[in-house]
Amino acid sequence: MQTKQPSTFSLQLVFTSGILLLALTIAWWFNSRQPQPVELIPTLTNQPEYCLTCHADLPEISASHPIKTFGCVSCHGGERLALDADLAHSAMRGGANPSDLSVVEMSCGGSNCHSGSEADGRDHIQRVLTSVQSTYAGAIANIRFTFGAQTDLSAHFGISAVTDDQTQTGIPSLSAFDLSNESNPSIQKFGENCLTCHINAAPREGEAYARQTGCAACHTPLFDSPPIFGENGGRIKEGGHTLTTAIPYTQCNTCHNRGNYDLRTMTFVERADHAATRLQGYYQPIAQFTQCEYTLDCVDCHTRDEVMGDGDLHANQKDIQYVQCKTCHGTPTELPLTKALTDPNDIAFRMAFLNPVLDLKIGDVILVTEKGEPLWNIRLLPSPAGDGTGVRVTYEMIGKATKQYFTFRSVMGSSCTQSGADQSSAYCHECHAVER
Repeated sequence: MQTKQPSTFSLQLVFTSGILLLALTIAWWFNSRQPQPVELIPTLTNQPEYCLTCHADLPEISASHPIKTFGCVSCHGGERLALDADLAHSAMRGGANPSDLSVVEMSCGGSNCHSGSEADGRDHIQRVLTSVQSTYAGAIANIRFTFGAQTDLSAHFGISAVTDDQTQTGIPSLSAFDLSNESNPSIQKFGENCLTCHINAAPREGEAYARQTGCAACHTPLFDSPPIFGENGGRIKEGGHTLTTAIPYTQCNTCHNRGNYDLRTMTFVERADHAATRLQGYYQPIAQFTQCEYTLDCVDCHTRDEVMGDGDLHANQKDIQYVQCKTCHGTPTELPLTKALTDPNDIAFRMAFLNPVLDLKIGDVILVTEKGEPLWNIRLLPSPAGDGTGVRVTYEMIGKATKQYFTFRSVMGSSCTQSGADQSSAYCHECHAVER
């Protein structure tokens, strides 16, 4: 009996079927590993986007930027319909940081967002672009004056050219600082080593220089507070997808407490010590300071106009700082300035919404600066005689970053013998300095 051999056609059919089955299996396996498209249609754009397909685990960036309203693309850019990561990210603005000043107008601008009118308090981009944090005008002027390139400390140059058409300071514009026009070797070294200390420029490599750029330099915490150090002394636990007005002092330290510049060599000397306590970490181990200066966070004293700028060009940092000890404590003869909240649209309520540490109400009396800027987290407490008759007035304060509750009293009515006119830190430190 003869055994019938399979035909060549049959073998080819089996082989082809096997290949097809394998291909289908591979295709099924590949597709099963792909994330299922997640559609989001933000109410602001009413256009579908698929960023949440991969980024659903990201936390809400802030209460004032709900993802159902803004989505991702209106701020970050990118290809909204792409499911391939490389394609989706190919048109992103500013990489992972859409607030970088090179793209901030496209990402964060608009009359209803951050390039609106000054009257509505929405001119954030204009204020940042003209601020000393961005222009670095004071540092440039000081170095050029020190080495004879200009005859006074007037601001003529910024990191980039900038114009202020409605100047209140007498500085209508700054030209871009061009290092090729400088011949002094020290100014050349300044240009080579010291021009990355502003929020326009990407930081240098290394732990000592780690920070963000643009708006994120302040509003996206890079490190937790208090900082956490690894075995090698480097900071760990970086910040992420966050925008906040509750800015801890550690965020300010990423620019203002990393070390010192040696003006003789025009090089940066990194701070070598690692703070074990808040007291040690708040300031470098020099000078004196009061308890409130290290117990509070920088944002509890320095206002947004001081930090972000007030929309005008200034010659140096000193010209924009106006908060003094008397802003909160008053003097022996004057109480600090206050304001009763009567308008529900007062900007103080908006600021309290963005950082809800204090439940402000109509009728509350808050402190204000000499420029009228609300210190919305400081409220007058009821007092039987808060009218300057000799009884000290009491205030309550909630820390913007720590949410700690504090009470303090006015200088007026106390035994303090200060003149009231001298508000220098050294003057108040004579009595109130804390020993390290």
